[in-house]
Amino acid sequence: MSYEDRDTYGMYKNRKEGPGPRLMGADTLIGDDVCNQAGEDLGDIKEIMIDTTNGTVSYAVLSFGGVLGIGEKLFAVPWKALKLDTENKRFVLNVDKERLKDAPGFDKNDWPDMADESWVNKVNSYYGIRQ
Repeated sequence: MSYEDRDTYGMYKNRKEGPGPRLMGADTLIGDDVCNQAGEDLGDIKEIMIDTTNGTVSYAVLSFGGVLGIGEKLFAVPWKALKLDTENKRFVLNVDKERLKDAPGFDKNDWPDMADESWVNKVNSYYGIRQ
């Protein structure tokens, strides 16, 4: 399902101005597919984390692996590492599927302190993001 399918307010329909690929509703992005540049499915967006101190999106929580939520692993992917593919209505993350398996991840019942500077640096470094 794409962001256009979750558009309950109609903000993307017949768009000439206003919300669109540059300015989008966060709830319409949750559930969007994520693939890599080779087109391999990497999972989908489960949550979007906003830094309330500076008003920016910090991370997207990516769900990868598992079946029906069992055995899935969650990853905090820096927002700057994701690119919106408007043609296919999904996000692209420049990481090999095998490399993603080794990315810093967490269990859905044990979220890390995403405000912890050492954890933030570890995640940003893994995805090649400079602050």
